[in-house]
Amino acid sequence: MRTNLLDFTLPALTEWFASLGEKPFRARQVFRWVHQRGVADFDAMTDLAKSLREKLKEIAEIRPPEILSEHRSADGTVKWLFDVGIGNGIESVFIPEDDRGTLCVSSQVGCALDCGFCSTGRQGFNRDLSVSEIVGQLWVANRRLEEMAREGMPYRLEASSEGATPKPVTNVVMMGMGEPLNNFDNVVAAMSVMLDDNAYGLSRRRVTLSTSGVVHKLRRLKETLPVALAVSLHAPDDELRSRIMPINRSYPIAELLEACKDYLEAAPRDFITFEYVLLDGVNDTPAHARALAKLLRDVPCKLNLIPFNPFPESGFARSKPEAVARFRDILVEAGYVATIRRTRGDDIDAACGQLAGQVVNRMKKRTVRIHKAHREAA
Repeated sequence: MRTNLLDFTLPALTEWFASLGEKPFRARQVFRWVHQRGVADFDAMTDLAKSLREKLKEIAEIRPPEILSEHRSADGTVKWLFDVGIGNGIESVFIPEDDRGTLCVSSQVGCALDCGFCSTGRQGFNRDLSVSEIVGQLWVANRRLEEMAREGMPYRLEASSEGATPKPVTNVVMMGMGEPLNNFDNVVAAMSVMLDDNAYGLSRRRVTLSTSGVVHKLRRLKETLPVALAVSLHAPDDELRSRIMPINRSYPIAELLEACKDYLEAAPRDFITFEYVLLDGVNDTPAHARALAKLLRDVPCKLNLIPFNPFPESGFARSKPEAVARFRDILVEAGYVATIRRTRGDDIDAACGQLAGQVVNRMKKRTVRIHKAHREAA
């Protein structure tokens, strides 16, 4: 089986090239071809010796996850379903804005945390994604979006690092399927590729990891690769949070907030973003807002209020617009920066909490004819 070069960070690729008797700069050349230019054909890597290209064709490949389906929303959002093995699928979502293009990346097949308001949690957990499967989502997204831009889609292109080909994706958020900190090593390796100036050249401010609060791994992230941090909070007290987020039974709020304050010592931003999904009659009352304001008074933060995106049998309903506005106003009056996330891509089930709501069923129904249709459409 050939080695997938998308699994390597630059230091690891340099070691691999050394094992072939090749000089370190060859690894850097290939790394740039693969990530900066999105090239998968070794023959196209024209500054490599022909002998090296022939060797690489025999033992290596650039193999991202295969696209099984692609959906485009009326608002420009794009969602991809990727094949990561028999019966397994993951989803990634690209969200275009005037000043940036954000890719929401998955880190696991399913999720083990079972948050009550998240459709991905209902799928259960299957396995961690490899480095190539995580980075591959970004690799594929940039290539597909460049193709769409050439077709006339209004996606802006921006060069993230000197000498890089302009790319549509300028920001990455680890907010897709899975809990990123529970796939720590592969997620950190993938993010280091995203940050590498020889690859995508994203700044640490432009890569955000969202966690439900795996406290001991949050402390490890601080020491290893601190990026921008978003924390899924969703309740102002332990009783309620434990009811809708079982992880709180292991890492209660006080412990989580201490870890957040500690993380800020190394973070690229001077605040934590707290995410708060508003559930009608559950966590959206003025009393909840006031309790939240009191809870976070010692943590430099911003609050991202998220209207709930319903899915079958969730048992929850979206908060009424007036309740959402009242909740925000209470926080703003208390001195917080609080924004209401604009729902994007909900016409293609790409909105927050909807990722992979039907992935398992879709994957089970997959047939050879579907594979053939996608290959012919490519």
